[in-house]
Amino acid sequence: MADRRIGIVMNGVTGRMGMNQHLIRSIAAIRQEGGVRLANGDRLMPDPILVGRNREKLEALARAHNIVRVTTDIEAALADPQDEIFFDAAATALRAGLIRRAIAAGKHIYCEKPSAENLQDALDLARRASQAGVKNGIVQDKLFLPGLRKLKMVIDSGFLGRILSVRGEFGYWVFEGDLQPAQRPSWNYRKADGGGIILDMLPHWRYVLDNLFGEVESVSCLGATHIPRRIAEDGTPYEADADDAAYCTFRLAGGIIAQVNSSWTTRVRRDDLVTFHVDGTQGSAVAGLTTCRTQARVNTPKPVWNPDIPQPIDFFSAWEEVPDTEPYPNGFRMQWEMFLKHVAGERDDYPWNLLSGARGVQLAEAALQSWNERRWIDLPKLEA
Repeated sequence: MADRRIGIVMNGVTGRMGMNQHLIRSIAAIRQEGGVRLANGDRLMPDPILVGRNREKLEALARAHNIVRVTTDIEAALADPQDEIFFDAAATALRAGLIRRAIAAGKHIYCEKPSAENLQDALDLARRASQAGVKNGIVQDKLFLPGLRKLKMVIDSGFLGRILSVRGEFGYWVFEGDLQPAQRPSWNYRKADGGGIILDMLPHWRYVLDNLFGEVESVSCLGATHIPRRIAEDGTPYEADADDAAYCTFRLAGGIIAQVNSSWTTRVRRDDLVTFHVDGTQGSAVAGLTTCRTQARVNTPKPVWNPDIPQPIDFFSAWEEVPDTEPYPNGFRMQWEMFLKHVAGERDDYPWNLLSGARGVQLAEAALQSWNERRWIDLPKLEA
């Protein structure tokens, strides 16, 4: 067995997602546990350099997680041949430009979604990476959630029969910043900074729908800016002109109908912050972040409409929970380990690439067009 170093330029790790999910729970955790084990017994050890604008924050993060390299000079980091991978989790509006520079520098690419603010740029990145021969991936973390992995097993088993429809509910109340501090950054609510729930969440729903139920063929979307004024991190009010809710219907391959509501202006009364309810001819399933419950055709209650008496059926009791059948590590970490193995040459099949990311941007762009034009928008197949 041998230890193999792999250098990673990590940009945007002082932000919420970059720090918590990608640095602390993924790369730092992998390092702490001795690296990623390859099929031949070797250990692949990530060696990150943390990149950002605030050196003090970078150095504090590095000290806390036994990382020795930080820099505020992204050009120098991209020019250093000892680092093979460029990762970005910073502002969406800057991502496409940074990835182009990283591809030109010969780096393999791994990034948060969306890969770009528009489809033209997203496709350009996928094509540049392909032409340059660099390996590339985009975060599609929802696929690795325990609840959705259990749901995928239920679907693959044939338990549901022919899938008829999918209903997704995502969201929670994001405080405006006056009564309580907001739990999301203010740029999420400004169009000029790449904000908006459609661009943020529709790329997620694209890969979830495509991979679990059927490829998205068309979309009808109504967006909204329900709260037009919020309070920024420094206490000053600002105009929140980006969409904070989206109400979407999708037509999927095979005639499946999906409806997904996404909202930062809703109060939660469901099993989890996101749930997917799937109905099929032989059964149904409801999955959240960690759990999945099923109901078979033969166990389905037979209600009768009678508004004159209290409902006698306890509908929740007729659902069975899918048990944990294996360990479920952090989904971000799982995908990081797969990508690192991909770069190391251990696995050639890596479907979660920049072209897949472009499909997510395609759906977000089509949803915005649908909202603007008040009509259904078809999604043609994309090729790199």
